[in-house]
Amino acid sequence: MIKTLPRLLALSLIAASGYAMAADDANFKTYADGAGSNAHKTVPSARISTTRRIVSSNNPDSPKYAAVTTAIASNNLGTATTPTDLNTGGHVAPAPGNTSSTSSNTASHTSSVAGNLATDPLFNAPQLSGTGLSGLPMPAVQISNVDYLTTVMIPTTRLQSGATLDVSLLDDFIADISPSARHYPPNFRTVTKQYFSKQKLKELEAVLRPYAENPNASYEVLLRAAKLNSMGRNLNLGSDYAVRASNYVAKAIERQPSSAEANFLYGMMLSEGGGFEESKKYLNKAADQGYTEAEQSLAQAEILTDNRSGALARLQRLQTQNPSNTILQQQIKIVQNGGYYIWDLPGR
Repeated sequence: MIKTLPRLLALSLIAASGYAMAADDANFKTYADGAGSNAHKTVPSARISTTRRIVSSNNPDSPKYAAVTTAIASNNLGTATTPTDLNTGGHVAPAPGNTSSTSSNTASHTSSVAGNLATDPLFNAPQLSGTGLSGLPMPAVQISNVDYLTTVMIPTTRLQSGATLDVSLLDDFIADISPSARHYPPNFRTVTKQYFSKQKLKELEAVLRPYAENPNASYEVLLRAAKLNSMGRNLNLGSDYAVRASNYVAKAIERQPSSAEANFLYGMMLSEGGGFEESKKYLNKAADQGYTEAEQSLAQAEILTDNRSGALARLQRLQTQNPSNTILQQQIKIVQNGGYYIWDLPGR
């Protein structure tokens, strides 16, 4: 089943780091009203303090309760504690199914923190979204042109294990920076975008690497890992990226020998690394399947092996077949003007 998620929401969840995810913890979803079997109800609305990681009930018919984590110093987002009654400082029984235990020291610490919160102006702040402030206008927020991101799930291994990996944001990132970093030299519109793209690439590559290093890694995982590491090589992130990219794409071709994308990627990496002759086998295999970018890489190799006329003829033929391709138009001008790198285009 194909699902969609608003890009704005998806990126906001990532940017919010662990604190936004804390709202999914069991203790942050329920509160106790001290009424025995009726003690566990869903919090109708809540405020989250990222300073103390507290969720408070805003139900006017019930006392205020909060789940207070005692792992603030270690930033352990997975630690759950027992809710505490902020009015009395008393200990409240945990929700059903909560197997975490609370020591006497933890209970004492929690009670102390709860007592301090009773007079905390932040904790007792009004809900502006519902009441507003007298005499002050409330800002109006409107969202338009919402871009939805298709959910993409891929198998983690080539085994029939059924394990899948959500690569929706990863694929979106690859698509976003590929025009600027897929080929050498990379071209970004601004130094800032290049910097943040490098940082994000390093983070995503580190997350995907354990899956790609699995001896039974799937073709889908290997291809994406190869793309990330290939761009990391172009962005001068280190020789390790070049080695990993080569290993991953070679394994991807083992999984699917006829893959136009994998053959193009391997041929392009070989060609831009100086292996012009070795690259032809893979680039031609992709070009025979109509992969235009493989032909462009062949043209690049022809320029660097003193066959400028052959490169120009190839690009002009491609332009005839793809009249709306503005990249080909720019590349033809580069060759005609005596340039050597057809991917040395204005920042994209």
